[in-house]
Amino acid sequence: MPGFQSKRCSESLTSLLLLIGPFLACWVFFWLMPLIGGVELAMEDSAQTVLNQSDDSRPGDLQNFKRILEDRKFIRSLENTSIFVGSSVFITLSLGFFLASVIRSLNTSIRPIFLFLLIVPSLALPGTLATLFYLFFHGKSGALNQFLIIPLGFEPINWMMDTDWILPCLIAQAVWRWTGLITLLIYCGLRTIPKWQFDVARIEGASPWTVIRTILYPGVRHLLLFGGIFLGVDGVASFSGAYNLLGGSGGVLDAGLLFVTYAYQVAFPGGGGRFDLPLASAMCVTVAMLTTFFGLFILKICKKRDAIL
Repeated sequence: MPGFQSKRCSESLTSLLLLIGPFLACWVFFWLMPLIGGVELAMEDSAQTVLNQSDDSRPGDLQNFKRILEDRKFIRSLENTSIFVGSSVFITLSLGFFLASVIRSLNTSIRPIFLFLLIVPSLALPGTLATLFYLFFHGKSGALNQFLIIPLGFEPINWMMDTDWILPCLIAQAVWRWTGLITLLIYCGLRTIPKWQFDVARIEGASPWTVIRTILYPGVRHLLLFGGIFLGVDGVASFSGAYNLLGGSGGVLDAGLLFVTYAYQVAFPGGGGRFDLPLASAMCVTVAMLTTFFGLFILKICKKRDAIL
């Protein structure tokens, strides 16, 4: 009997390894190894650090991390990225929840049509979307000026050269890209809510706001949390959209300079000509840690809130 149980355990372990082995291999090869390599590279002395290093300085004393904390442009990129991520996440989740609620109330025969039209931007390549947005916002000849601003009698806006509009344009691009996918995600969650809850609310004469507050939102709040984390990570790592709109420069007076764009400028000659890979790695490691801690903080808050409820 013990031998039989040992054989069963061995077979179960083998089956488990066969199932999760490919995932673990890809995780180690494409995530863990690059992460370790990035940390090691961030600890190396860059050319600028070596030039500024005194004779009694020791290697590996986190000079790259000290430099980025004194880099005003890096701090500016973090500020822009925080505004970009926070605004795009809030607008996308709010709009997705609203659209999913509206689509749920439509006739079942036309729901797939609206969902398909909304999800098309999410299926397109980021570079393609950025090019379309570039044509949309491009100077006086852009579609937005030609079909909305000028017909209404206003002066055309040079969206990509006005410091007040560069970051909102980037936010609009992110919202347009991901709203359809978030809408589909929340709609699927709404479909899992038991029908009897809506019947009870209708019998008791609950207002639409009460239905949203007591039935719809509680039924999909975990999906909203997942969508928020997904959008936040994507926003921090966003590059192609800003690069296609601003050419990797960050815009006028760095009004649209995002973290990834600045890391590109520091790391590669095509960005800013610096080719300072250790410094860029230090930036990436720092932002990755900040993003991780912030995500864990949000999860902890949501867990405590669920425990209270």
